[in-house]
Amino acid sequence: MSKHAYIFPGQGSQFSGMGKNLYDNNSLAKKMFEQANEILQFSISDIMFNGTDEDLKQTKVTQPAIFLHAVIAFKMLENIQPDMVAGHSLGEFSALVANGTLQFEDALKLVSIRANAMQKACEANPSTMAAVLALADDKVAEICESIQQETGEVVVAANYNCPGQLVISGSIKGIEIACERMKQAGAKRALVLPVGGAFHSPLMSMAKEELAAAIEATTFHTPICPVYQNVTATAVSDAITIKQNLITQLTGAVKWTQSVQAMVADGATHFTEVGPGKVLQGLVQKIYKEAITDGVS
Repeated sequence: MSKHAYIFPGQGSQFSGMGKNLYDNNSLAKKMFEQANEILQFSISDIMFNGTDEDLKQTKVTQPAIFLHAVIAFKMLENIQPDMVAGHSLGEFSALVANGTLQFEDALKLVSIRANAMQKACEANPSTMAAVLALADDKVAEICESIQQETGEVVVAANYNCPGQLVISGSIKGIEIACERMKQAGAKRALVLPVGGAFHSPLMSMAKEELAAAIEATTFHTPICPVYQNVTATAVSDAITIKQNLITQLTGAVKWTQSVQAMVADGATHFTEVGPGKVLQGLVQKIYKEAITDGVS
């Protein structure tokens, strides 16, 4: 039997005006935005609807903004029973609201703590990420490993987005060396990304401690369907395991390619991206050409 997966985007999908259609056309959506403004103690809705790209690019704004857009868009769908869910990095929090593991308010608080902790880690330890195109995943991981051994610089494979598109994360010097080596090894491009820091790498350890304490103190419920988590790329339905994986995620790799492959192996044929942008629909198509993809925003 074919199954329907709901997938949720991460950082990078934000745009000015995001979510305004939901706020204007639905009283529940409006109420959720206003509740979010109270919880966060600043008007996130104002920044989402009217902010500049610069305003929206700050990690402490971007993460709650994308989470809100995705979760509110999901709540507007009538009588939805997902067979499975997954989210890319930050999107995992939206996925956990969609499958009932986390309450909206609890998840928003965690997203805010995560964003602020990551922002602090970035400021304390200048670092970056780079996209590597058209080089085999295992080759990228091997080059990162050898640079770490030779130089002591931190460089790791951080996001397995789709075959031939991988993001690496690490110290500024480590990423510079890696970009050169990736090109020498035959990568079509190795491009430093305009991000605030080395997400999904050991350089986020400082943020992980703060987030871990908050996650431990939050109630996780038994989900209505499995979540395919970034760090394991497997179906998880146990609340305690979900919690642990969510903590590990901050310093671990986002195995998106492997997650989509696992969902397909478990029967997924239809993938609906919920939230801003269409990035994940494109990635799913590259991982599994026969997939039916659509989006809800």
